[in-house]
Amino acid sequence: MSALKVGIVGLPNVGKSTLFNALLKKQQAFVANFPFATIEPNIGVVPVPNEKLGKLAEVTKEAESMQSLPPEVPATCEFVDIAGLIAGAHKGEGLGNKFLSHIREVDAICHVVRLFSDKDIVKSGSVDPKSDFETVETELKLADLQTLEKQKDPGNTPDKELKFWWDVVTKLKSGLEKGIPARLIDLNDEEKTVAKQLSMLTSKPILIALNVDESDLVNSSKIEDKWAKELDVQKDQIVVISAKIESELASLSNDEQAQYLKDLKVLESGLERLIKKAFSTLGLITFLTAREKEVRAWTIKDGIDAQKASEVIHTDFEKKFIKADVCLFNDFILSGGWKKARELGRVRSEGRDYIVKESDVVEFKIGS
Repeated sequence: MSALKVGIVGLPNVGKSTLFNALLKKQQAFVANFPFATIEPNIGVVPVPNEKLGKLAEVTKEAESMQSLPPEVPATCEFVDIAGLIAGAHKGEGLGNKFLSHIREVDAICHVVRLFSDKDIVKSGSVDPKSDFETVETELKLADLQTLEKQKDPGNTPDKELKFWWDVVTKLKSGLEKGIPARLIDLNDEEKTVAKQLSMLTSKPILIALNVDESDLVNSSKIEDKWAKELDVQKDQIVVISAKIESELASLSNDEQAQYLKDLKVLESGLERLIKKAFSTLGLITFLTAREKEVRAWTIKDGIDAQKASEVIHTDFEKKFIKADVCLFNDFILSGGWKKARELGRVRSEGRDYIVKESDVVEFKIGS
């Protein structure tokens, strides 16, 4: 699958631009080390933090008697800066239509809401986290209602599929009219298939980035607990972040970043936590490959079998799949690479139905 795409939305002066600029700085540092196709100005492509790649590189260098470490290629996350949200966006006000078309293209929506205090930055349009979040959600719900209102009632039709389709449209419409986003409307698997074809904006998973003052970072967990209750979402969907700190971190070296976070009594940057939560919200995992050419993390949906997973490396792999050699990450490191791990019986030969797990080290065997 391609990189995970997260759309960043928020009202004016909530810190959305500061956060996105920090992402672009992180992207520039990343692209400097890894050649990338031209990136659109409103997209920031950043690496998914993965300390396992460094260990894989060291083991591979030793095992293959290489002069230098193989390149590390992390999984990536794309953040899309979705501009133009004001009340009335669903009617095309501001950059409304563009805003809605950009949102349709992302996997998840990250709402940036303001929790910081800065008398120099006017709260234009921004009142408090709850109303900021609800303003954006309301626009998305109204846009979804417009989509549903355009669907034509098939009337008393003998066509069962068409009738079922209309029942789903009616169910979604009824929920949205009560203010329930599509993702929270109770649908069975068949109904979800129909709903997917309707491209409901409010069916996309959401994350909420609470943009706080630097001094609040140390209390992140308590703040996330509080606002999860206030906004009626899971704690896993809330991330406390300081866009100002992220901006400062982005211009530091790795060692300086680690020291800065330590001084703030914070374990990892808000951006890293945001990416990790985006992965878990979307049910994504990464598996690893280790070769002389590169050590790499690949993104797949959790629950995918080995044959389907092989396709992310090359589309031909799925058709020509024979088997997958799989080693647990810790076993791979302790054994010192593929050769030793095989000798010690730590490598399993798995068929097409094997469900790939997080951080499995995998080598696919492919037919000609």
